[in-house]
Amino acid sequence: MTTYRDRAEAGQALAERLTALIGEPDVVVLGLVRGGVPVARVVADRLGVPLDVLVVRKLGMPWAREVAFGALGPGGVQVLNDMVAGRLSSDDIAEVSRREQAELERREQLYRRDRPPLDLTGRTAVIVDDGLATGATARAAVEVARRLGARRVVVAVPVGAQEAYELLAAEADQVICAQRPPEFGAVSAYYDDFHEVSDEEVTEVLTASA
Repeated sequence: MTTYRDRAEAGQALAERLTALIGEPDVVVLGLVRGGVPVARVVADRLGVPLDVLVVRKLGMPWAREVAFGALGPGGVQVLNDMVAGRLSSDDIAEVSRREQAELERREQLYRRDRPPLDLTGRTAVIVDDGLATGATARAAVEVARRLGARRVVVAVPVGAQEAYELLAAEADQVICAQRPPEFGAVSAYYDDFHEVSDEEVTEVLTASA
C-alpha cells in the first residue's frame, strides 16, 4: 500500500496516468467539491487544460444519510436511484432534495462567482476526486456531466475500492484509479495529510487557476 503525502502528491501520481489527454481538444478537469479540488488542480496544470468544479450533492436516506437514493447537480439536474428512492414517500424525497438543493446553491454561488454556468457540451470531462469509497458521489457526477452535455466522461482518482471502481467502469467512458488495494478501508488511510478542505481553500485554488 502506498500512501500519499497530501492531495497535491496524489494529483501528481494521477496526472502521470492521464498524459494521453495532453493535446486533446475540449478537455476540462472537474474537481469534485471539496476534497477533489486540490487533486484536480495538479492534474489540470499537468495536462494544460482548464480547471472547474462540479458541485454534486448526494441525496441520503433520512435515517441513513450515507445511503444515497440520488443526487443533485447544477442547472437543476436531479438523478434518482429508483430502487432506493422507491422506499421513500414523495414528501421525504422533496424534503431531502430541498435541503441539499439549498447547500448546492450556496456552494455554486460561492465557488462560481463570476464564472459562467458549467456547460460541458461536446467536451471530455475528467472528474477528479481524492478517493473512491462507495463511488455513489462519483457515479452521480458522471450522470450530471452527461446531462450537462459532456461527449466523454473520465473519472480519475488516486485510490479507490475495487467494488466502487467496477461499478463506475460500467457507467463512465473510462476510469483511472492509481491504486485499488484489496482491503480498502477508508480514503483517509492512504494520505498522511487528509485535512478537511475548506470553502476558502477551494476558492483560492479556483482563483489561482483562473
